[in-house]
Amino acid sequence: MEKVKTTGASYAIPPLSNARGLANTSVLISWSGGKDSCLALYEIQKAHIHVAALLTTVTRDYDRISMHGVRRELLEKQADKLGLPLHQVLISKDATNEEYEAKMAEAFSEYSKRGIDSVVFGDLFLEDIKVYREQFLARHQMRGLFPVWKRDTSSFIKEFIELGFKAVVTCVNSKVLDQSFAGRIIDEAFLSSLPVDVDPCGENGEFHSFVFDGPIFTEAVKFSIGETVLRDSFWVRDLLPE
Repeated sequence: MEKVKTTGASYAIPPLSNARGLANTSVLISWSGGKDSCLALYEIQKAHIHVAALLTTVTRDYDRISMHGVRRELLEKQADKLGLPLHQVLISKDATNEEYEAKMAEAFSEYSKRGIDSVVFGDLFLEDIKVYREQFLARHQMRGLFPVWKRDTSSFIKEFIELGFKAVVTCVNSKVLDQSFAGRIIDEAFLSSLPVDVDPCGENGEFHSFVFDGPIFTEAVKFSIGETVLRDSFWVRDLLPE
């Protein structure tokens, strides 16, 4: 799916500074299912760059997206509504960094054989994470693309909303937000209720999300809200597929 549907909002989307020469090739999208990776995908499709697959880490023991806690079934429905292939990288619940890197290396090798050497990330401003990704990719003859890097997070999330994307908060860090934030839709009311020291995009790990509709979806992913549990210092709100 390369054509991007638009809403009534008008935005000057900055060009991808490190995407030269990619018009006739394919890239992987590092996909969490959340808003940052979704808007990175939107930018890539606006640049008419072909997406080979969404690359997602799934915790095998829980059958959920790692970190975000979203059920695999919803992840698969999300990819289907985006019209894109999904490549799931399965790791154990207590996966070490070595296990994670080994599993990712296997995925990179598969796509390298197809001539794909670029991975897109939705990182915004965490320098150490970006450096780690670039160094890890370089060891496997891959490179990273960061189409939303250094975007102002307040403007970023407002643009996300006004473009017509819809996301629900799947989990929140209990040290900075109470459990009432888990399961809420990310909208203006949500943003205005955040404490002043919480990044509006949750870039410091304050919260994670699941995008269920927007201008690049063929239709919304349907779900209902389940129970909230405390897991590893995060309030996790279960999303139930419908």
